[in-house]
Amino acid sequence: MRINIFSENIYEKREIDEKRFIQIARKILRFYLKQPEIQEGCCLKGLDFTSITFDFVYCDSVKTHEINREYRQKDYPADIITFAIFADTPSEERFIFDGDINLGEVMIALDKVQEEADKKGVSFDYELSFLISHGILHLLGFDHQTMDEYNFVIAHQNKALESLKINE
Repeated sequence: MRINIFSENIYEKREIDEKRFIQIARKILRFYLKQPEIQEGCCLKGLDFTSITFDFVYCDSVKTHEINREYRQKDYPADIITFAIFADTPSEERFIFDGDINLGEVMIALDKVQEEADKKGVSFDYELSFLISHGILHLLGFDHQTMDEYNFVIAHQNKALESLKINE
């Protein structure tokens, strides 16, 4: 299976190694797709496909605040916003084009990543990897509206980062 990940950093104040984080995202997705509980509950269950595609847009909190207000009616900046296009579409309306599933887009505010990393006492790279893993779970159809869902998501994010030996 091919994994196509596109990345764009529109935040001019922070350079990141986009290729490195694409590789991390690819490994995280592969890890998740091997987990039985994720296979069982994700939007890809039972589908026939040859590739998965999704995007990362790195921006600032001004942009996520704007998106939050416009699309989610929430008046605050977010560290991450996920547009899980495939997972959020009713199953009878989902489509697979030429064997490819486009899962959607993840927007990450790099200034918020630094703020959270400082607050938690972890590295910027760790926090960004943590958010990437979070966004991928959302793209696969996992949410955290209840405490059980939240614990599931956080536990799998931690397992994914541990499996890749990404430390704080």
